[in-house]
Amino acid sequence: MNTARAEHESRPKRGLAGFSFGTRLLVALSVVVVGCAVSAWLVASALAPSIFRDHLGQAGIDHDSNEAAHVEEAFTWAIVLAWGLAVAIAVLLALVVSWYLTRRVQRSITAVTTSAAQIADGHYDTRVHSHGLGREFDELAVSVNELARRLEATENTRSRMLADLGHEMRTPVTTLDSYLEALDDGVRTFDDDTRQVLRDATNRLERLAQDITAVSHAEEHLTRIRPTSTATGALVTSAVHAAREQFENKGVTLDARLEDSAAVTVDPDRLGQVLGNLLDNALRHTPAGGAVTVTSRSGEHGHAQIIIADTGDGLAHDELDHLFDRFYRVDTARDRGHGGSGIGLTIARALVTAHGGRISAYSDGPGRGARFTVELPADRA
Repeated sequence: MNTARAEHESRPKRGLAGFSFGTRLLVALSVVVVGCAVSAWLVASALAPSIFRDHLGQAGIDHDSNEAAHVEEAFTWAIVLAWGLAVAIAVLLALVVSWYLTRRVQRSITAVTTSAAQIADGHYDTRVHSHGLGREFDELAVSVNELARRLEATENTRSRMLADLGHEMRTPVTTLDSYLEALDDGVRTFDDDTRQVLRDATNRLERLAQDITAVSHAEEHLTRIRPTSTATGALVTSAVHAAREQFENKGVTLDARLEDSAAVTVDPDRLGQVLGNLLDNALRHTPAGGAVTVTSRSGEHGHAQIIIADTGDGLAHDELDHLFDRFYRVDTARDRGHGGSGIGLTIARALVTAHGGRISAYSDGPGRGARFTVELPADRA
């Protein structure tokens, strides 16, 4: 019985329900136009003769005279011809306008349904163009395009995450497998060194899982940024205050220099996350007795700058171009031994870019410290 019902529901419906929306809209408008014309004709036919005869009586003309018959006949033909021609032209114009309107509406709906079907098939680069039919259709096109953009971003992130996972998991998994095999073969014993290697490998896998989640949120949910008016000086002060205790525990000096506090429109929480990642990166690569300075100043071309400079490990010139790539680490100073997985700077760049700014790094060389510059569009006075 359920099969019969499904077959019945899957059959094309007869009548207007089987036609497209544009055809049904055109038929509906045609019925309205013709109905209005017929109603106007009936009203005129019912009222015009009595009004005409009343005016003849007021003019002193007998209703039964030959003169009244000729005048009434002339009036009747004038009404018939004038109203007939006017109604015909009105109906024709209304039908033409209705056909044009329904065609544009149908074209817009077809574009949306076609694009939705392509998006459902995995073509996330599909976009719907506005046909100028009004605010509602424009909002529909924007919504479909935003849906496609988010699905595309999610798919791209998923693909990158799978590739990164395969690359990053290879080393700890290989380490675990080789040590476990050595234990099974009796080549190694479960001593403190073996226990530490296995623990380091599992900790690295755990840290990788956390970093994957963090970068996924950073790259897929940038639309959750809630900008508000603030000042770069306030951002610097808040970030330095939050990180002060960590720096003191390691014996690294942390200073804030407010050369110029520019007004910016940003999400303070997201920018706090950026500065927190940069400060964490600086602390991780600055030895005890070193110093980190956070400076707020005006930049060029209407930009505000926040600079985080450290006296730590430094960077080689060829390492600067890849520093913000996902999971990138330098082979010497900035490696896994410092506790990082190369994801904090990627998140920082994604968030700064979402604010219309940019982030860059500079170093005079290994052992000579590094400097990270965040540039944000400053508000106009």
